[in-house]
Amino acid sequence: MSFITDPLVYYPISGILWFWHKIFAFLGGFLPWVEAPDSNGAIWALSVIFLVVTLRILLFWPAAKQIRFSRKMQEMQPRMKELQKRYKNDREKLATETRKLQKAEGFNPVLGCLPMFIQIPVFLGLFHVLRSFNRMGNNFGALGMTAEETRNTGNYVFNADEVQSFLDARLFGSPLSAFISQPIEQFQAFVDPGAALDFQRWNIIVVAIPLMIISAVTTHLNARISLSRQSPEAAANPQAKIMNQLMLWAFPIGILVTGAFWPLAILVYMVTNNLWTLGQQYYLFEKMAKEDDAAALKRREEQKSLAPRVGVKPVNPKRGRPAVAGTAVAPQATAAGVASPDDDGTTAAPAVVGHADGSAPGSAPRPGQKPQRPGGQRTRPAQKGGGGSGKGKKKKRKR
Repeated sequence: MSFITDPLVYYPISGILWFWHKIFAFLGGFLPWVEAPDSNGAIWALSVIFLVVTLRILLFWPAAKQIRFSRKMQEMQPRMKELQKRYKNDREKLATETRKLQKAEGFNPVLGCLPMFIQIPVFLGLFHVLRSFNRMGNNFGALGMTAEETRNTGNYVFNADEVQSFLDARLFGSPLSAFISQPIEQFQAFVDPGAALDFQRWNIIVVAIPLMIISAVTTHLNARISLSRQSPEAAANPQAKIMNQLMLWAFPIGILVTGAFWPLAILVYMVTNNLWTLGQQYYLFEKMAKEDDAAALKRREEQKSLAPRVGVKPVNPKRGRPAVAGTAVAPQATAAGVASPDDDGTTAAPAVVGHADGSAPGSAPRPGQKPQRPGGQRTRPAQKGGGGSGKGKKKKRKR
């Protein structure tokens, strides 16, 4: 696999570290209190820190997509369970309905997992490059080299002289490639051949223990912040409960236990990475909360615009506008159900007789007015003609 990992992972990562080391060593040359900038422990530590920052900036978009993927999956969980319950005996139908739901929600499980697969090789590559500065011993990643071979072997982009400058760097008196449980015979790689050691194991412990504690605490805080966004349904899952406890307690404790086998450069990387994750989670969760608030406000505004105004009777579009009191009534709406014939044999539309005060029938009485009985409202046929009386009509017929 080296023909894939070397050009795609190890060389790019070591190249970023080399770039930042050259930048900070150049700037350190202008500072009078910085001695030997190329092998200065603070400059190498800054280079490791900015290596992590650079990689996290490049991986910011995949990390954001991963958080949104997890959030969307939690939102869909209740509907997924409903589908599983409904089609528990029909796997084909369940698969079809699941795909429909995912398509409707714009959820792609393959693309959602992709950001995680991008981040894993990057962090493993960073871990490998930092460990490869010292390849003594026979543990994982080591090649069983002697102290002299280690100091004269390059590390991907770094040549032998640059590897020596890293091995000679001291952070508060401790080599950056040293770790607490390292055998004492391997300490010879951190000094010139035949030279006396300028540090002891307690120097490594004094620097490593605080970094281990900070890394464990920040790992716990990151897990707590992440789980605080978990839905109650997801948290109630038995498997999720086990995983949550591992994230909250087992992983931080594991750092305290295994930290004795990690070089100081790895511990610097872990602290920087965890602090970046804290800030990134806070930023992304706040941004998503604002997006949710904006979406909820938009929904409320849409509902408000569709609601009827105060004092306006809502109109049912299927039935049309309500009839206004006092308008003419069709002949079919008379009390008898038919139109009444006039004296000359023609049929006239019945007129509605209102109250004595001119108000329409069925309307509310005015202040001080006696309510009318429903039976007192009668209809009479409308008179044909402009102003003739019934008596005049009878005389005309006698002629």
